[in-house]
Amino acid sequence: MIELDETPPAAATRQPRHRWLNWLGAAIGLGLIALLAWRLDWRQFAEVLQSARPEFVLATFLAITLEQVIRGWKWRQILTPVCDCRTSHLFGATMAGYLANLLVPLGLSPFVRSWLVARKQKISMSCVLATVAIDRLVDGLVFAGIVVVVVLAAIIPDPNGNIGLGLLLGAGSSAAAIVAVLFLLVHHKRRSASGIGILLALADRLPGRLAARARSLALAFADGIVWPQERWRGAAIVLASIVIKLFAASHLFWAGLAFGVVLEPLVYLALLAILGFIVILAHMARVPAGFVVGAVFSLGLFGVEDATALAMVTVVMAANMLAVAVFGGWGLWIHGVGLGDLGRRKVVIGAKMW
Repeated sequence: MIELDETPPAAATRQPRHRWLNWLGAAIGLGLIALLAWRLDWRQFAEVLQSARPEFVLATFLAITLEQVIRGWKWRQILTPVCDCRTSHLFGATMAGYLANLLVPLGLSPFVRSWLVARKQKISMSCVLATVAIDRLVDGLVFAGIVVVVVLAAIIPDPNGNIGLGLLLGAGSSAAAIVAVLFLLVHHKRRSASGIGILLALADRLPGRLAARARSLALAFADGIVWPQERWRGAAIVLASIVIKLFAASHLFWAGLAFGVVLEPLVYLALLAILGFIVILAHMARVPAGFVVGAVFSLGLFGVEDATALAMVTVVMAANMLAVAVFGGWGLWIHGVGLGDLGRRKVVIGAKMW
């Protein structure tokens, strides 16, 4: 699934000193979109899009949905030491988070789904948010491993080796950063048990009631830094992350079949690796439509024409948004929350304050 909750928080983008980044990112994004629009045969694109086979469009939708069901199951395994949750509720909360970010792209998806679960299970939102962080870190390590496999398989057209080197450097630095974060989380968990630690020390520096609140959040966050004691459950979490990435890679496979495009199996993993970094860089640089332009460029590396590539991307995005709209709305319903509730002041404050 297109990661709709990876957008940087709006609070960071509204700071005056970073406004030039917004303008630069917007200029780059508009330039890339203009270049794509200029080189694209729009009549051919319309003809290709009209030729889409509906059964494979449906398969794209189902693949996206099943991917998130597995994500909900994986999150349930991580949450086991904290609470006993139903996979359906976690799936619904995840999709509701995506829906919130689709409607208001402020990067609040992790907060919204954590708030929904915490509200239903009557536990601290900060604690649930820590399990989301663990979930993301495991995904990050699995993604780094996939990148290494893709580069070693030498399936990317890269005569100068620049793309492969860039992917390896990105995977290596990402894995190192993830390991460092995991170390800090474990350190915080152990030190918090004794009432000390970096986060608690920082909280104590805050004034009065704010210090007490921050300390409470830091302790609750430590409670959510968990890993199941059962070895099979830990292995299942890692395996689920791998399966999730394989389903994510299959999006373009099914969308391609809708237009008669079939690539080598490992190519879809290569597309996942390349697009993963393109989307991350696009968000960091505030470049709009990074996924669309990046996907068309990536597919072009493997001989897919621009019109067909854009049609494939259109199917993936449409199926993605439909899944988010349908199951995100359902997720809010099963948690007893309406769209209007997400805009209430107490929810927004709760999300920002954990």
